[in-house]
Amino acid sequence: MSTSMTPLSQRPLDARRGKQTNTRCRTHRPVRAASYRPRAPSAAGAARATTTAKPDSAAQLKASERAAGSSGCPRGGSWRVHKFGGTCVGSPERILAAADLVRQQLVEDKPGQNRVLMVVSAMGTDPKTGVKTTDALLKAVELASKQDPASSDALEEVRQKHIQSATELLGPGEALDTFLKVLDRDCEDLNAMLRAIRISGSATDAFSDFVVGHGELWSAQMMCAALRMKGAKALWMDARDVLVVVPTSDNNSVDIKYRLSNENLDKWFDQHGVEEDTIIVATGFVARDPSGTPTTLKRNGSDYSATIMGALLLAGSITIWTDVNGVYSADPRKVSEAVSLVQLSYHEAWELSYFGANVLHPRTTLPAMKYNIPVIIRNFFDLDNPGTQISNFQTEEMDCRKAGQAAVKGFATIDDVAVISVEGTGMVGVPGTASAIFSTLRDANVNVVMISQASSEHSVCFCVKGADAPIAKQALAKKFESALASGRISKVEVIPDCTILAAVGQGMCARRGVSETLFSALANAGINIKAIAQGSSEYNITIVIDSADSVRALRAVHSRFYLSETPLAVGVVGPGLIGQTLLKQFEEQRNVLREEYNIDLRVLGIASTARMVLSDTGIDLERWSEEMDSRGEDADMQKFTRHVHASHVPNAVIIDCTASEVVSDYYAKWMEDGIHVVTPNKKLNSGPLARYKAVKELQKKSYTHFFYEGTVGAGLPIIATLKGLRETGDKVNKVEGIFSGTLSYLFNTMKPGMSFSEAVADAKSNGYTEPDPRDDLAGMDVARKVVILARECGLDLELSDIPVESLVPEPLRNVEDVDEFMAKLPEYDTDMEAKMSEASARGECLRYIGTVDVANRCGRVELQSFPASHPFTQLTGSDNIISFTTARYKAQPLIVRGPGAGAEVTAAGVFSDLLRLAAHLGAPS
Repeated sequence: MSTSMTPLSQRPLDARRGKQTNTRCRTHRPVRAASYRPRAPSAAGAARATTTAKPDSAAQLKASERAAGSSGCPRGGSWRVHKFGGTCVGSPERILAAADLVRQQLVEDKPGQNRVLMVVSAMGTDPKTGVKTTDALLKAVELASKQDPASSDALEEVRQKHIQSATELLGPGEALDTFLKVLDRDCEDLNAMLRAIRISGSATDAFSDFVVGHGELWSAQMMCAALRMKGAKALWMDARDVLVVVPTSDNNSVDIKYRLSNENLDKWFDQHGVEEDTIIVATGFVARDPSGTPTTLKRNGSDYSATIMGALLLAGSITIWTDVNGVYSADPRKVSEAVSLVQLSYHEAWELSYFGANVLHPRTTLPAMKYNIPVIIRNFFDLDNPGTQISNFQTEEMDCRKAGQAAVKGFATIDDVAVISVEGTGMVGVPGTASAIFSTLRDANVNVVMISQASSEHSVCFCVKGADAPIAKQALAKKFESALASGRISKVEVIPDCTILAAVGQGMCARRGVSETLFSALANAGINIKAIAQGSSEYNITIVIDSADSVRALRAVHSRFYLSETPLAVGVVGPGLIGQTLLKQFEEQRNVLREEYNIDLRVLGIASTARMVLSDTGIDLERWSEEMDSRGEDADMQKFTRHVHASHVPNAVIIDCTASEVVSDYYAKWMEDGIHVVTPNKKLNSGPLARYKAVKELQKKSYTHFFYEGTVGAGLPIIATLKGLRETGDKVNKVEGIFSGTLSYLFNTMKPGMSFSEAVADAKSNGYTEPDPRDDLAGMDVARKVVILARECGLDLELSDIPVESLVPEPLRNVEDVDEFMAKLPEYDTDMEAKMSEASARGECLRYIGTVDVANRCGRVELQSFPASHPFTQLTGSDNIISFTTARYKAQPLIVRGPGAGAEVTAAGVFSDLLRLAAHLGAPS
């Protein structure tokens, strides 16, 4: 080792900071001790911790009385316990940062509130070496039990990691020499232990615990040495000298022996003569059993050490320093908009952790709960974040956006479970059936995760881990063999590939409508529920769903409680004139939708023929075109679909603003995947009948919606009116009208003396026609609308069944050049002039009409003449007009009239369909 290097602890803080990284947190920032302001417990909290805590034995009472000052350990709310996880002490820089953080608190605390105990884990993954101490020690034990000499190599990796870290941390001198002597002596002992394990070919729990616990011993000694070199008074505590534990009945955890541990704590303080401002650095994870044999605290052992120490000290607070910003409302890996919760009750923390949330293990909170000590989970790499406080204290702060939503704090899931159902009429009213079921599972060593039973007692269903399902079924089949044979029990059924979704919140018991909100969110997302369970405490509602719906369900319920009542993930295909206008309308109305209608509309993808732009959280609609240019990618409809569907927003909808046959071919697949479709594109509804019927049948059988109001009347409510008439029992006899804004404008503006070609040129110059006016004059657009309406009326018509009177002179239909067409069109004005003269002689006007003759089951598109008093002749500009003749509206047809063309009104019609979709989510399509 170099003797000229400056120890890290003596370098300026900025010089030793280094880049702090962690695979679990992408936005870690350097720890700045000076910026740390610990959140002190409230006065009520301190009072409860110091005055209302009830010792559980005479020995504890005696110990607590010593807080006034005789011998032993002083106890009370002046103690602050800080636990630093392996990530927080994974490198010399981080050890120093933790030391500075705690020293800063001592400086800032008021007199009498300056007692600190640190609990440290073994060094986690070092960005430089990549070695994680506990994993490496476990690997050494595993290799030794396999009689593999490489176990010594694994231990040597750990030794070198600590030599390198201590050298950088402490620099040459007595402190380093002392630590390295201890390290070498310990490693000699561990090598001897590994040799013994290799010889026997197996490792007992006691051997394994002895080896693995050394990581905490070394990190505690390094932390203590670093504090001393920084000028602080510090002592390190081997928790095995204090904590006495016994294994629980399932051997998965341990129970603390408070009397013995309190006595040991007093002895430790007496032996070491601890002064008031001394920082105590205790080892996490390790303890002893009553016989004195070293052991560990099992799962989440270091966190458990911290809460036990807090309970023994009757501390004012316990802070768990980790690499996340507290407890989240949902798994942020699955729900990108999950938020860090400000506060949880102990019960809420229990429930969330049971269902797999990244919270303290339920057993870990017991010591703190016993004495009402708040546990604060903080991010070591984000000191500005207040983290999450877990306590029994109530707060008026609301974690949810709305006060009415604060009943639910968070959501969690357990994946890969199976539902087992035991059913039979012979179970009704028979005592002991449930006992027989669950005792059988206990004997088979199968853990039950959730139980649900109908009040009829006809069936009992419960959830187990997916891997345990075959064992459970076999054990139950054997237990009830005679009952199954006789028919008293009809079946033992296993439903695999399920997920448990839990909604947790202590406020649910006092809030009406939480279950309804939860279930409606799932229904709106098209998610089926297999089983439900809720305890009388109402701290959680548990739901079983298909594993395939796990992420979507989690996003759906989280969005409903934390975002808005109706979140929509929108993909727009075709940012042409209508698409651009629609996006502009979205941007203008987005805040209104959120604030007044509780609709959270997010455009997650925009795709043109060649390019597309995607976003996980929502595209900036003021800059979408720039984003398409700057970070767009080649259009890929399959990738586009996956992105919109897989977003954290549960209700996915794709809006097709194209006139493309190719895009309309995707509708069926989108709907099969649960994606709603909104479109003004006429191609599917007027295309091949079989394809149309397939999509409509799919729509009927699902909760996936298909809205297409814009296909006929742009923004006019033509489809909605027709559906309303039929759904209310009216009989539609005829639907006819002027469906083309272009042709409406053409005949509304043809005044005496104006030729047909002049009228067409005028319409084209004013933007009322397609670039090639023949697309309008041919009448096929009107024919498609007639087919759409005919099918809505129940007629099975193809586009080829509709006779169409084209206004394009036959000789000009195949002219390739538009300009040539326009130049030659005047040559055929005489034909139209003749028709107009004939109509005028009768006092009538020409209009281009589409008709659905329901009674005769046919349709047609043709030029007709009407009296000057007829509604069809009263139009101006490009307005459309549609007449519905029905059994109820026979003498006086129902008329719908208004603008039927233009990007603004068409986009508005599509927008209206989207809002209609939001209102129909969860209802059968």
